[in-house]
Amino acid sequence: MDDDEVIRQLIAVNLSLEGFEVATATDGQDCLERVLDVMPDVITLDVMMPCLDGWVTAQRLRMGEATSHIKVVLITARAQDDDKRRGRGIGVDAYLTKPFDPAELIQVVRDLAADAST
Repeated sequence: MDDDEVIRQLIAVNLSLEGFEVATATDGQDCLERVLDVMPDVITLDVMMPCLDGWVTAQRLRMGEATSHIKVVLITARAQDDDKRRGRGIGVDAYLTKPFDPAELIQVVRDLAADAST
């Protein structure tokens, strides 16, 4: 999920082409409202979004009984060590920095999805 339509579509297309079933959301609030209907194995989140940012969204996913197991990938331009530490503290499973390599995104999601299904 990313508030930027172009990035959101880039992520969705790349994952779809690799055989993943993809659902998108426009921001953190939209994600949280839809997650129980979709119940994904992996969620990608941008850090900087309107309504609810990626930090709060990830934290709420981790606190939810039904969503705490979902793997979370932060995809963001924020690449400082403090940001990465904050993500680890919340329980984020992976952290990719924009601009990201689509092949790296696919591999991270594939690995996390495989881990989620075991």
